[in-house]
Amino acid sequence: MDAPTRMLIISTHWDGSPADPADQITVAWTDRGAVIELRVDAPFYGEPAAPTGPKGPTDRLWEHEVVEVFIGGTDARYTEIELAPSGHHLVLQLDGIRQPVATCLPIEFKAFVVGDRWTGVARVSRTLMPPGPWRVNATAIHGSDDHRVYLSMHPLAGSEPDFHQPSRFQPLPT
Repeated sequence: MDAPTRMLIISTHWDGSPADPADQITVAWTDRGAVIELRVDAPFYGEPAAPTGPKGPTDRLWEHEVVEVFIGGTDARYTEIELAPSGHHLVLQLDGIRQPVATCLPIEFKAFVVGDRWTGVARVSRTLMPPGPWRVNATAIHGSDDHRVYLSMHPLAGSEPDFHQPSRFQPLPT
């Protein structure tokens, strides 16, 4: 029997205002036992340019075009998974807001750009997740300078985008 897939849909700006329907991003979350599989389907903007280093774990990936999944547990710990259309990724474990305890963690990740869309498949070890039950938010960033766009599945508080708000994470959709 196939594991159930839960859909994380990013269809609003960080503040909850509606995004253009063409900007909608889906992340299919499938629990495969020892591994969580994340399948991204997103528009490809190509801006800012991809990191210049080799594909794989890449620090400061949030400065590029990226889709992010934040997974919170029952305490202050949470995991941030960043996936880029270039095949670069970044996984961080945090214990408290913006308090990384591990960075550049290894995962399996492949991304493909076809025309104006990209897809990616990440396989993340369950050992990288905080203790459950899990609460999540999915976010995305693209564009540069005054044209930088911040999208979020769940609205965030504040006057500027700040994705590190575990209080805004919600239970995984059923």
